[in-house]
Amino acid sequence: MTSKEMIPVTVLTGFLGAGKTTLLNYILSQRHGYKCAVIINEFGAISIDSQLVVGVDEEILELNNGCLCCRMRGDLIKSLSGLLNRQKRFDYVLVETTGLADPGPIVQTFRSGELSDRLRLDGIITVVDAQHIEKELSDAPEATAQIAFADVVLLNKAALVGPAELEHIESRLKKINALAQIHRTQQAQIDLARILNIKARELGGSFAMPEEPAEESHEHHDHDHTHHHEDHDHHEHDHARHDERVKSLFLVEERPLDLKKVEAWLTEVIRTMGPNIYRSKGILHLKGQAKRVVFQGVQMMFDAKPDRFWNPGEKRISQLIFIGRELDDGALRAGFQGCLAS
Repeated sequence: MTSKEMIPVTVLTGFLGAGKTTLLNYILSQRHGYKCAVIINEFGAISIDSQLVVGVDEEILELNNGCLCCRMRGDLIKSLSGLLNRQKRFDYVLVETTGLADPGPIVQTFRSGELSDRLRLDGIITVVDAQHIEKELSDAPEATAQIAFADVVLLNKAALVGPAELEHIESRLKKINALAQIHRTQQAQIDLARILNIKARELGGSFAMPEEPAEESHEHHDHDHTHHHEDHDHHEHDHARHDERVKSLFLVEERPLDLKKVEAWLTEVIRTMGPNIYRSKGILHLKGQAKRVVFQGVQMMFDAKPDRFWNPGEKRISQLIFIGRELDDGALRAGFQGCLAS
């Protein structure tokens, strides 16, 4: 089965009450041309969300009394395998997770094992409650992880928050995950072309790093932030401390890299920091390679392959971004510099 024939999967995640079921209902009520299989995961023996889903003829599976990122992951694999083996007519899968789900193990489900040759993880869409996300980022590590794994963030209920506060929230979200596209929404309504079949997890194709590597002067900003928050209340100080735990780190180098050194470095990064790295992505300029190499990783797994030829006159530059928890900036920067070709 080729990648074009593989069935795309979109995971809808977000903290409790953010609007995931509202988004699912919106998707199912629109004319998008897909025949969807829907998997709804609730943390409890009695399903409520499935009773709220609009009455359409999609194949809806309920996985209750557990979280997909925990013991229910096996049930997810079994359910999807059953659907595929019964040859139910569907060409898209939507997975709505519980609000407490860690997306990491769910991502792994589609990147390895028996489903990887039939289903393709297209993207993770994280719904954020604009009114409550500030508190959630301070109080709930799940909310931060959901944002860190996201390919697209819907800043939902945006009309209930003032413009200045929205700008502040978006800035925090970008510090956590500089790769994710952020869209302000009401009732989780959005152009579906921005969230379905976006191929966010595929190597190659369209690839652009964020324009502003805001964390390059991170250490200096840390000092300023510490001073700035000394006169603020404890709640604000918690916000700053939480931002430090999960963040985006940019690495940029114009000089060519050595392939074997890069492979050894990435292997060491995974060995020492793998569980703490939610996402990694980049373009590599390797010595002796006429093509740029695209790199993408999720926690303990990563892939890299030649992409397109460097264009005439194009600046050849390596750019990587790591999104993770308590990243060792110094070790990552030093290791990256150790990959320079001799």
